[in-house]
Amino acid sequence: MDTETLRRDAERPVIAGQAEAGEVAADLSDAFADDVMFDWFLRADARRDAARLGFFRFLISRMAVGQGTIERPACGGAAAVWLPFEAVGPTPLSLLLLAAPTLLVATGWRRIGRLMALMEDLDKHHPTDRPHAYLWFLGVARAAQGRGVGSRLLKVATDRLDAQGRAAYLETQSERNVGLYRRHGFEVISEHKPRPDAPRLWSMWREPLRAPHPDD
Repeated sequence: MDTETLRRDAERPVIAGQAEAGEVAADLSDAFADDVMFDWFLRADARRDAARLGFFRFLISRMAVGQGTIERPACGGAAAVWLPFEAVGPTPLSLLLLAAPTLLVATGWRRIGRLMALMEDLDKHHPTDRPHAYLWFLGVARAAQGRGVGSRLLKVATDRLDAQGRAAYLETQSERNVGLYRRHGFEVISEHKPRPDAPRLWSMWREPLRAPHPDD
């Protein structure tokens, strides 16, 4: 992976659609391979990597495409998935039934309760009374992590949100990423866990910065 090309392309991302959904899912699956929350709820056997990929394929192709915006470098390797706040809320029963086989493959019977607890916790702490853009996922393939790719994708989006005067919200399960998001204007509004044995989550909110006046 040419990280310099990736860094450059992250500054002018393209919009991914259904044709790129498989590539986006693969990049995010790789990006979250060592994630503490995924480690908590995903199955713990040899099928874990395939299960995580299938999980992301479902989320991207069935939920993100058509409802949200997926920004990625033209060369791939990273993605930012944004949803409008209107699309956020308890998952409809029809979608849960459709997702059930994928979710069970992802978690196995022993851990499906963990995923259900996570979904309930995310819904509980997500502020839906204020318009905002929701950063559902931001991930960079492991071979390119630590090179500023995610930060570049994030800046493109926050610059656009500032111009629109629109707030933003996200959750992260990485304390290191709290600092990253703070540098981009997000502030922690709550800390919580889906269950006592689960990793901690930080919910973060960003008010739009004043758009520069033409005479400034």
